[in-house]
Formats: sequence, C-alpha cells, structure tokens
Amino acid sequence: MRHLPTVIRQVRRSSTQAVLFVLCVALSLSALTAFSGFGRSVKRALQDDARILHAADILVRSYDPISTPLIQATDRLVEQARVRRAMVHEFYSVVRDTGKTASVLSRLKVVEPGYPFYGQVSLKSGRPFPQVLTPGACIVEQTLLDRIGLQVGDHLQVGYAALTIADVVTGEPDRPLELFAFGPRVFLHNDDLESLGLMATGSRIRRTLLLQVADPLEVDAIAEELQRAAAEGGERIDTYRTAGSAVTRFFDMFLFFLKLVGLFILMISGIGIQSTLTALINEKRPAIAIMKTVGATGRFITTHFLFLVLVLGAIGTVAGIVAGGAMQAVLTWMLGSLLPGGLSRGISWAGVAEAVLMGAVVVVLFSFVPLYRARQMRPLVLFKRETAPDAGRWPTLLSAVLILLFFLFIVLWHMRDVRFGIAFVGALAGMVLAAGLLAQLVLAIIRRLPVRHLAMRQAIRGLFRRGNATRAVMITLTVSLALIFGDRLIEKNLRATFVRSFPADSPNAFFVDIQPGQTEAFSAAVGRPVSFYPVVRARVAAINGQAIDRRREGRKRRDNLSRVFNLTYRESLLEDETLLEGDTLFRSDWTEPQVSVMDTVVEMHDMKIGDRIRFTIQGVPITARIASIRTRDNRNMSPFFYFVFPEAVLGKAPQTLFAALKVPSGELGELQTTVVSRLPNISVIDISQTIGTLAKMMERLSRIVRLFSLFSVAAGILILVSAVFATRAERMMESVYYKVLGAGRRFVVTVFALENLLIGLLSSLLALALAQAGAWWVCRMKFDIGYQPFPVDSLFMTGVTVFVVVCAGLAASRSVMAKKPVVYLREQQNE
Repeated sequence: MRHLPTVIRQVRRSSTQAVLFVLCVALSLSALTAFSGFGRSVKRALQDDARILHAADILVRSYDPISTPLIQATDRLVEQARVRRAMVHEFYSVVRDTGKTASVLSRLKVVEPGYPFYGQVSLKSGRPFPQVLTPGACIVEQTLLDRIGLQVGDHLQVGYAALTIADVVTGEPDRPLELFAFGPRVFLHNDDLESLGLMATGSRIRRTLLLQVADPLEVDAIAEELQRAAAEGGERIDTYRTAGSAVTRFFDMFLFFLKLVGLFILMISGIGIQSTLTALINEKRPAIAIMKTVGATGRFITTHFLFLVLVLGAIGTVAGIVAGGAMQAVLTWMLGSLLPGGLSRGISWAGVAEAVLMGAVVVVLFSFVPLYRARQMRPLVLFKRETAPDAGRWPTLLSAVLILLFFLFIVLWHMRDVRFGIAFVGALAGMVLAAGLLAQLVLAIIRRLPVRHLAMRQAIRGLFRRGNATRAVMITLTVSLALIFGDRLIEKNLRATFVRSFPADSPNAFFVDIQPGQTEAFSAAVGRPVSFYPVVRARVAAINGQAIDRRREGRKRRDNLSRVFNLTYRESLLEDETLLEGDTLFRSDWTEPQVSVMDTVVEMHDMKIGDRIRFTIQGVPITARIASIRTRDNRNMSPFFYFVFPEAVLGKAPQTLFAALKVPSGELGELQTTVVSRLPNISVIDISQTIGTLAKMMERLSRIVRLFSLFSVAAGILILVSAVFATRAERMMESVYYKVLGAGRRFVVTVFALENLLIGLLSSLLALALAQAGAWWVCRMKFDIGYQPFPVDSLFMTGVTVFVVVCAGLAASRSVMAKKPVVYLREQQNE
C-alpha cells in the first residue's frame, strides 16, 4: 500500500484525466453489464416459464392433420391416465359483422376444453376462461371490436357461422410466441370448428396437440415414445424445454446482435482507455522524471502506475455496473411488449462478474503500451522538455496481437462459431486499420497544404501538437460514427425499397386459401380478371438421398430447409424472374419429374442443376431433379415461389390458390367485406399494413442500436477532451503567445474552434465514406436491393458530428483560452 498516498495525490492533481479514464472504463462495463444482464434475464424468463409460455408439457405440431398412428399413441396415453390432451387449431381468416358492413383479418384460435394446461387466459370480465368459451360463443380482442364497431353480446360472422361475442381477452399464456402476428385474436370452441367451413384441403392451418404429463419425470420418455409414432418429416414433437418459438428465435438473433455491439463498444472504449492513460502519463512526465532522478527503478514506475490504473479501474467498474443496471432498465422499457411477462428487472450478478472480468482484461491489455512508455521514460524529459519516447515496435505489436486474440476468444466464446468469429474480428480489425490508414493519409496531406489563412494555419499546426492524440481521436470517432451512419443508411434504403417506394403497379392485397372451384365466383366478386397462383404445401425431405436434419437446420440464423414451403406449377418465368443457370425453365430431354429452384434456396443448402430433391406432400413423397436456378428482382412485391414444377407433376396434388391484386387503399376494406361475405373461407392480407408493422419494428430496433452506438461516440469525445487536457500546457503557451503578439480572444477561440472543426469534419467524412461503402455492400450483396446514398441525410449527420466535436473541444479549452498572459508568465518565472 506504499503507493496509495502518491496515487491519491496524483489523482487529485490530474483529476480531469483520472475522471476521463474512469468514464472510459465505465463505458465499456456499462454496455457489457446491460447486454449480459438483459440477455440472461430474457433467457431465464423463457426457461423458468417455459411451461406457461407453451401452455403444455409436450407439443405435437403439424400443418397437416395429425397422423393416425400418433393419434392412436396419444389415445393409449390418455387411457392410461398418463397424459391429458387438448387440440389447438390456429389460422388466419377474415371475420365480419353480420350486417356485412365491416371486416378485419384476424388470428383464429380454436381450442378444446382443457386449454391452457399452464397459465391462464385473462378476460376483461374476470370470469374463468372455460366457463365463458362455450359452443356458439367467441372471445375477441378489444381492437377487433373497435375496428368493426361491435360490442360484447353482438354476433360475429366467422366463416359460415355466426357466433356470439362473449367477452374480451386481455392476455393469454402462449401469446408471446407470436411475435410478428398480424390481426386481433379470436378464440373459438372446438365444437364450432366444422361449422366454420374453413378447414378446406390445402388451407394453412397450424395444428398443435398439447399434452399435460401426469408425472413430470416422464416428459422426455413420453416425447420419445410419440416421436417413434410420428410421421417422418411432417410432425414435430417437442417438450416445453426444447420447443422453439418466434420470440425465442427473435431474442436469439437480437441478443446475438447486441453482443456484437457490446464487443464493438468494448473495443472502442479500450482505445479510449489507452488514449486517456497515455495523456495522464504525459501529464506526469515531470513526476516520473523526478522519481527516476532520485533512484526509482523502471519496475517501481510500472508498479506504481499499474496500481493507479487498478484503482481508477475499480472506480470505473463500480460506475459501469450502476450505469449498466440503468441501461438494462432502459433496454427493457424500449422493447416493451416484445418481452416475456416473467422478465426479471434485477441485475444479473453472473453477467456483472463476466463484464468485470472482461473489463479488467481490456484495461490491462490497453494499458500495456502506456505503462511500458512510462517505464522507458528518461529523466532528461523533465529538463529538456523532450518528446516522450515511442513504446517501440515489439511492445506495440505484442499488444496488438494480444488484443486481437482476446477479442477473437470472446467472440468465439459468445458466438460458438469459429468461422463467424474469425470473420467478425477480422472485419473489426480491418475497419480500425482502414480508419487508421485513412486518418494518417489525410493528416499527412493536410500538413503539407500551403494555407495562407493565419488562424487556419495555426489550427492545422495544433493538430500535430505534442501529445495531442489527434490520430487516436479520429480513429475512434471514424469507426464509431461509421457504425451509426451505416445503420442509418441501411435503414433508410430498406424503408425506401419496401416502405416508401412501394411500386405503383405492385399488388397490395393477397387473397389466400381460394379453392380451385371458386375461381369464377372470386373473379365475379372482385369485378375484374384475376391471375391465380396454385399453392401446394410441402417439406423438403432429402437432397441427393441425404435426409434433411430439421433440428440442425432450424438452429441456423437465416432461412433454412426445416420449414414448410409453398410449391407451385407453371411453364414459364414471371416478369421479374431471370435464369441464372439453365437455358429453359424445364428440360425437354428429361422424362423424370423436374423442379426449378430460386437462388435463395441454393444459399440455404449447396445444390446444383441435376441434383435430386425429395419432397413430402401431405405424407406423399415425390422426387424431382433440378432443371434450372432462377433469381428475381427483390424490389418487386409480386408473388414468387422457391420451387416451381411443371403442371404435369403437381397439377393433381392437393392445393389452394391465391391471387394478388392492386386495390386503391380506400376501397380495400369494402372489397374485403364483399369477398368474405360471398366466400368466407378466403383470407385477405393487406400488404401495406404488414409492411407498416414491420417498419415500426425495424425503427424500434434501429433506435436501440443507434442509442448504444452513441456510447462509442462518447468514447471518442472523451479521448478528444483528454487530448485537450493532456496538451493543456502547450495550448496555454500558444494562447498566451497569441495574446502577447497582439491577438485578441476572438482569434484564440477561432484557432481552437477550427482545430476541433477539422477533427470533427475529417472524422465524419472518413466515417461517411466507410459507411457508404459498407451500406452499399450490405444492400446490394446481402439484401439484393437498390442503393441510394441519401446525400441530405449524410450531410445532416456530418453537420451534427462537427457541431458536437467543436462544442466539446471548446468547452474543454475554456480555461486555457481564459488564461491571462501576465499570470501565465509570472507562473513560469516562479518555476
């Protein structure tokens, strides 16, 4: 503890630099604590309340009728009193008032008595759900009543049945599973299912058989027993522990992305830690020189400042944990209704421990070079005012390698994906390297410019002031701003493509579940010729004889082959399609069944022309050979299919039809009501409303990303302020000399303002260049959409950045600019 009194004195004399160092540590830990705690809370809520979230112990799910062997297996279990069961049918359909004046697309949930086995369905009246939901009655959400103009006690037309609205639902246990559901909920009794007339062949109906196991220890054994009886590829058996859900997949992806943002903030904060510590040690050069003059060894200097780093790091750790808890609450509030109900609002101490450990490693790694420089500092620095020595090549390289390996380890630890981890760390390192090289190049060019304007010339000289850390400031600001600018540009392009620039001739209404015998009646109802697209629902069972592992496919973070696909048949390409491989859609010299696949499918699984794909259509296998590979213009909202067959292959398969129409927005509601009143089994999807919902979701998530990306910008501002205080003596001397030579306060302010303006402008322009390049690559190569640079928004972001940097720099320089020459010269004489 012999270093403690000296450390306290040094912290007091360099309180500003110490505070900046603490803030950088706090920044890194606050983001890690918030993201880790939030992620653990979400996962804990999903795990602890898994039974409630799924309303059962075991779930049997299928889009086809449950197979006879599986029904027989559950019958035996019910007879043995080992399980209780309840069937649930879920599908979309348009409901309306009986007067045929208003209609709305709704999410129907037809349940048997016993549902839910866990949790409860909350009703506005407070009555028990089983007593209210009886045959002939329905329970709806308040939004449905508001949109149609009905109230409890009125009749609601659902399909071919008129049901009495018995109550209003306010909550259901498995509601969080439907993250991106559209339309209000309608509960119906299973006894009314047949009278609805909505169970036609080929209709998209999700069937879920819920099982409550009498002995909790038998859950896995019964699930395995049912799995043996299930139809291969068509039925999925899960326990409440293994069942995936939309909310689970969403949070897996979102938490994955938050971890990437957290690691990015950690890296940027590390640069800030290194820069502020360097500035602090530069301020302590006289003290270090005196210590060495009176006999202090390099080991003593290193130990002393390491102790200083640990003390300040501990303070920053406490501040980071407190800030992280607050940020976690903000994150929970911003996501709002998307979160599971049982989410804990407390701090995850396991997450805190993880964040503290990683933060401590980052502090040590990024402090290595400044501490080594302090160890190598010579006493002559005090007497000759020499520039602090460079750390040397090998310590810098060693530090860079250790930092790179640490971040690679962290990424691999969190992501469990070696390929992605290497790519992410490489991209991050490449981004920092590119920012560093660009900053070095721009600064070298500016240094050689023949500037005649006196204030600007002095401002440029100030960029290269001893200890100014201009390059570190620019690198930090450039990298962090590039992330924010890039996120904004990608969001704007997605909105421009899918929301604001909805093609004038693109359909905005999809009519689904049309039966083959209803084509004439549907055309008469809409009053115009209609093009119908046949839809055959199927699963991909195998490729070239190799069975598809659905669980493995389902774990992928992108579209995959585990789901149900819509197949169709036709003999020609659509207007927005082109062939990537193959001369024609189908080959005339092949006699076996053929299929044309979309290039998106090739990205899901490696396949080529000539490969064979086995599909199962309602349990019936069919193998087809790939004859061509297609692509399409993603900017068009026209219907498309991943798999297209010749009519001779699928023409007789169980199917429905769907139609896509362009309907003026003011007429869509009336047309929907007309169609449904004549053909109740048809559902209408308003694409513009769907896109609006997705746009709101995208805006909410982008807002979160931008909010936390600002933390990395804050690290850059801290480095800037640190550089101002680190060069306080030099800046004060310059200010005094300007005034002694006749310059006024206005000239001094102008010089410092121009210096900060150059830093902000150059950093934002470099960030904008990187962001434009990155956003173009994402939009063109990943999303396959057109790209717009949005110059007005780009200039606005640049302007805001410059303004913030100038204000921060001038605020930090205020005491320097206010120093009077007489006072300064007297102080120098006393020294």
